[in-house]
Amino acid sequence: MRAIAYAIAAAMVLAPGAGKTQTSTSAGTGAPLENVPVTALELDRYLGQWHEIAHLPMFFQRKCVADTTATYTLKENDRIEVRNACRTRDGSRTESVGEARTVDGSPGALKVRFAPAWLGWVPGIWADYWVLDVDPEYRWAVVGGPSRKYLWILSRDPSMDAALFNRLKADAMARGYQLDELVIGPPIK
Repeated sequence: MRAIAYAIAAAMVLAPGAGKTQTSTSAGTGAPLENVPVTALELDRYLGQWHEIAHLPMFFQRKCVADTTATYTLKENDRIEVRNACRTRDGSRTESVGEARTVDGSPGALKVRFAPAWLGWVPGIWADYWVLDVDPEYRWAVVGGPSRKYLWILSRDPSMDAALFNRLKADAMARGYQLDELVIGPPIK
C-alpha cells in the first residue's frame, strides 16, 4: 500500500504544463534564470547525505516534522539509491528508499521513483528530479522540476545562513516557484 501511495505521489508531480520554461531574473545577480537543470553536475560530489532546509509541501512528506535528510548512494548498476528519512510527530524516525537514474544529455536531470521496481514501466512512476542550482563546493543545492510543484533547498549542514537561504528563495521565485507554502525545517542562522 505504501508503495502505491509513493507511486501516486510521484505521478501527481507531473502536472499539466510540465516542460515549459520561464525566464526570470535572479534577485542575487539580475541575470536571467530559467527553470532548467544545471548543465554540469559532478555526480560523485553530489552523492552522500543532504539535510533538508526547506521544501514545498508534498503528500509523501506529510508526516515529517524534523531532521529530514536525503542520502544518495551509487549502486552497482550505476543507478542511485535514494534514502529519505525524517522524524515524525511522535519522535520516531521513518524512511523511504527509492532509486534514481541519470538522464542522457542532461547532467543535472535525474528521474526518481519510490515505487517497486516491477512498476518501473508504468507512465508517471519516474518523476523528474532537477538540480536547479548547486554550490561550487557542493555545500548546498536547490532541487525542483518542470511543474514547479515541488522544491527542496538542501544543505550538507543541518542549518543554513539566512542571507544564503533568502538568496536561494529569491532565485526559486525568479524561476517561477510559488513559495507561499514553503515549509522551513531547521533554524536559519
